[in-house]
Amino acid sequence: MTDKGICTEIWLLRSARLRLVAAGVKIQGRAVAMQKRTIQSFSRLLLTAMVAVIGGCATQMPGTQESVKASRSQYKLYFLGGQSNMEGYGAVEELPAAWRDPIDGVMIYTGKSVADNEPEGGIGIWDVLRPGYGFGFNTDGKVNYFRYSIGPELAFGRRLTELDPGSKIAIIKYSRGGSSLQDGASGYGSWAPDSNVGNGVNQYDNALAAIRNALSQRDIDGDGTADHLVPAGIIWMQGEADAHHSQVAADAYEGNLKRMMNLLRVALGVDDVPVVIGKITDSGRYTGRTLMPFISTVHAAQRNFVRDDTCAAYVTITDGFKYRKDGWHYLTGEYLRLGTAFAEAVATLSSKCASTPASSLQ
Repeated sequence: MTDKGICTEIWLLRSARLRLVAAGVKIQGRAVAMQKRTIQSFSRLLLTAMVAVIGGCATQMPGTQESVKASRSQYKLYFLGGQSNMEGYGAVEELPAAWRDPIDGVMIYTGKSVADNEPEGGIGIWDVLRPGYGFGFNTDGKVNYFRYSIGPELAFGRRLTELDPGSKIAIIKYSRGGSSLQDGASGYGSWAPDSNVGNGVNQYDNALAAIRNALSQRDIDGDGTADHLVPAGIIWMQGEADAHHSQVAADAYEGNLKRMMNLLRVALGVDDVPVVIGKITDSGRYTGRTLMPFISTVHAAQRNFVRDDTCAAYVTITDGFKYRKDGWHYLTGEYLRLGTAFAEAVATLSSKCASTPASSLQ
C-alpha cells in the first residue's frame, strides 16, 4: 500500500473509532448492536493502529492544512438538518427585493426529502443558493424544482459571506418536517440510527445519502476545476416532534441529540466541527395551550448538550418569534433572523473549534 493509501486508511480508522464511541454501527440501513466492552476494546485497537503510523501522515492525510491551501477552489462546508423549521415555511413573495436574487459564492445541495423506507432520499444536485429551497422544494437528482418557500439557509449563506468576504460557502441541507430523534415518536419520520422499522432506512440514512451524494460531485460550481470542501459546521433545528409526543421521547432527547451530532461529525470527518442548536419554541396557538407538553425537558436537553460540548452553541433568538396560523411554523422574516443568528453563532465557534487539521472531503 502506498503512503497515501496508508494515510487514507488512518483517516477512515479515526472516523470509525468516533462512530463506535457514538455507540452504534449502522450497516445498509440496519444497526448492529454492540456491547459497551466490545466497543471500548475495538476502539482502543483502532486507536493503537492509528498511533502506530500516524506520524508519517502529517502532510499526506486527507484534509491537512497543506492540501487545503493548495486548492484553488476551497469551500467552507456546512450541514443543515432537522425538521420543518429547518425545511422552512417563509414565503418567497414576502421577501424584500434585495433577498430575491441568487447569492454569489454560495452553493447548496438540498437532498430530496422522503418518508422513511421510501426510495431516492437524499438525491440532488449542487446549485447557487437562491430563494425556493424551503417547504415544497423537490429534485430528481438532475433538475431542482424550486417552490414558493425559504428556510434559514438563505440568510445563513448570505450572512456568512458578509462575515467573511471573499470566502466560498457550500451548504448541504437535509430536513424532514415532523421528524423525531426518538424512534416511533412521529409518524413523519425518524432519525434513530438503530431503527429496524420496515427496511431500516430512515431520515438518518437519507441525511447520510445527501452528504455522500453531495461529496461525490467533484466540481460543485461547474467551473471545470475540482473543488475542496472543508467541514466548518453543523446547524440543527429540530425537537418539536419529540417535545410533542411523550415524556419518554423528551427524556431520551439529550442522549439522542448527543449521539446524532457525533454521528454527523463522523460523516463530515471532523470530531470537533462546530455544532449550533436552534431552540424550539411553542406558539401556544391552540386555545392558549401548549403544542408541546414536554418542551421543558427538550429545552433542558438542548442546554445540557451545549454546556457539555465546548464546540457547540445555542441559538435562542427564536424566543418571541411570530408564527403562521398553523401554530408550528415561523413568519417569513423570522427565518431570515434565524439564518443570520445561525451564521453568527457558527462563525464565533470557528475561532476555537475544528482545531483538528481541516478535513478536505474532496
